[in-house]
Amino acid sequence: MSEFRVSFSQLESFITQAMVSLGLPPEDAKTVGHLMAEADMQGSDGHGVIRLVPYAKRILAGGMNLKPNIRVVQERTAMALIDGDNGMGHLVMKRATELAIQKAKSSGIAWVGSRLSNHAGPASLYARMALQHDMIGLYFAVGNANHLPPWGGLDMLLSTNPIAAAIPSGKEVPIVLDMATTVAAYGKVKAKAQRGEMMPEGWMIDRQGKPLLDPTKSDEGFLLPIGGYKGYGLSLVVGILAGTLNGAAMGSQVIDFNKDFVSTTNTGQAIAVIDPAAFGDIDDFKQNIDRLIQELRTAERMPGVDRIWLPGEQSHHKRLDHETHGVVLAPGLVKQLNELAAERQIAPLQFL
Repeated sequence: MSEFRVSFSQLESFITQAMVSLGLPPEDAKTVGHLMAEADMQGSDGHGVIRLVPYAKRILAGGMNLKPNIRVVQERTAMALIDGDNGMGHLVMKRATELAIQKAKSSGIAWVGSRLSNHAGPASLYARMALQHDMIGLYFAVGNANHLPPWGGLDMLLSTNPIAAAIPSGKEVPIVLDMATTVAAYGKVKAKAQRGEMMPEGWMIDRQGKPLLDPTKSDEGFLLPIGGYKGYGLSLVVGILAGTLNGAAMGSQVIDFNKDFVSTTNTGQAIAVIDPAAFGDIDDFKQNIDRLIQELRTAERMPGVDRIWLPGEQSHHKRLDHETHGVVLAPGLVKQLNELAAERQIAPLQFL
């Protein structure tokens, strides 16, 4: 087969079983399975089930705490700092986001940072959680490997350091921005390699400044920041807010979790939640967002442009397609997942 398709429930069940076999408590495994499958459903294929085998390697190497004491170590009315105790990042950030939402309900705005966390999947996964409460979610993180030098340099001291924002709407699809501070997230480079595809020019360059197109040779170069030096500055600031502010790894302290499966990554993340109802009527706000979306979508288009898209619309359409037809998995990834299933003695993925 050139491609394999799986339903959300099949994917969620498989990941959950794999996590239980690796030693996660069943409830935690279910949470991780749900969030990882959600990543694939929304089209974040570089951050979903493709990460299962690397997670398993880290867990089996003893690099992650399977029964962490995730706890608040600093707290005020509208903020908190969570210590993840080297647990799965999905568990840490779900806890952080739930706390931020709770605080924002009374304070109007809340900021919750984390340290000693781990990779937690796509940024928008957590920003979107605020939408269920008609709130705005903002997410920041330090990437789990440095693939970006300071502007004009060669030493890898910064990462993709992603940002996400989710803004509720009325009848329109919510605005959801999910972006790395590099032209492409490294997860997309991994996905290209998994599918045997080349990268487009502009994602990476080698150490001589020439375009790097082969994703299997990504170690020979580095990612390019968005907007040149502006993207470099943005990556730095996001890293400070999500990492340094929380006492998490930043700069040369960042562990490359693609190569080192043992060392504690001390990943830093942050979630901010804003309640628009603290600023005025929530229905008025959502109607104004709808109006703005409609204005942008119906703006005069350049020749050859069929449609103006809003951030999050294409992800929404991918979700609808995946709900109907299933998530597409590359043959190379399926082979890895089948091997993992055999090693962990669990049922392999079932396909549609």
